[in-house]
Amino acid sequence: MDSSRRVSWRSIRYWLFFLAMLLVRKGCFAQVRYSVSEEQKEGTAVGNIAKDLGIDQRTLKERGFRIVSSSSESIFRVNQDDGILYVNGKIDREVVCEQNNLCLISLKTVLENPLEIHHVAVEVIDVND
Repeated sequence: MDSSRRVSWRSIRYWLFFLAMLLVRKGCFAQVRYSVSEEQKEGTAVGNIAKDLGIDQRTLKERGFRIVSSSSESIFRVNQDDGILYVNGKIDREVVCEQNNLCLISLKTVLENPLEIHHVAVEVIDVND
């Protein structure tokens, strides 16, 4: 194989790598962080994810805005109409985070078309029992 052909493939690999990095970077934009006290009742608003990330609230439903959770029972839910994150049931900090000093729950939100993934962290604050 002559050297001009090798340089050409190197160039192509470089640009493919560059393009892949741009696509990955475009898919993940920001991280927001909220805090909520434990033992809040179901339906308590934690924060407005869409507003805080600058996402047009009118497009949330058609873009499939949702929380991607690894557990079958999610502690939080997001409203597709307005982008507000709500407590989905009472949170017992000692159960969720055991004896850790910092209780931080990591969530991922997804929007489709175009794909966006945002990281959301919720700190559960201990209420002395």
